[in-house]
Amino acid sequence: MKWTTHCAAVATAMFVVTSLCLSPAGRADDAASPVFGVRLPEGYRDWRVISVAHEAGSLNDIRAILGNDIAVKAYREGTRPFPDGTIIARVAWKYVPSDENNAAFGQAQSFVPGPATNVQVSVKDSKSYADTGGWGYGQFEGGKPNPSEALMKTCFDCHTRANKAYDFVFTHYAP
Repeated sequence: MKWTTHCAAVATAMFVVTSLCLSPAGRADDAASPVFGVRLPEGYRDWRVISVAHEAGSLNDIRAILGNDIAVKAYREGTRPFPDGTIIARVAWKYVPSDENNAAFGQAQSFVPGPATNVQVSVKDSKSYADTGGWGYGQFEGGKPNPSEALMKTCFDCHTRANKAYDFVFTHYAP
């Protein structure tokens, strides 16, 4: 797949999912995630792209990883551990073939974001989240926090699989 097709698909999906993740007033919902109390940050849809990813297997999704100014600066400068105030948002959609593009090319070569699945947010606050490597987590579906405490309690365990030198973060900066 050509990079331009991939970028156009991500940009289109980001526009579409905005309506799914924001309240009617255009603001992120202010309800907090269980366990960590993380909220969907207002304006996160305007943050810079850190990277994009395709998760295969049972998830089969496409992701845009966004960062606030503190996160982007830390990524660009290679600062680890990330400074307090870093917020990383991962927006995900189902990964589906583009019927329109594939019909135009006569072959299955184009994939685009389908329905939105969720937004995951990681917040760096070394004092508030000392027991979880300085990170607090939230998962949001349709702009609302997933209410499962059991799910939220798995976040840090999963992030311990990341290289500790990367401060429990999986995503690498894609310049």
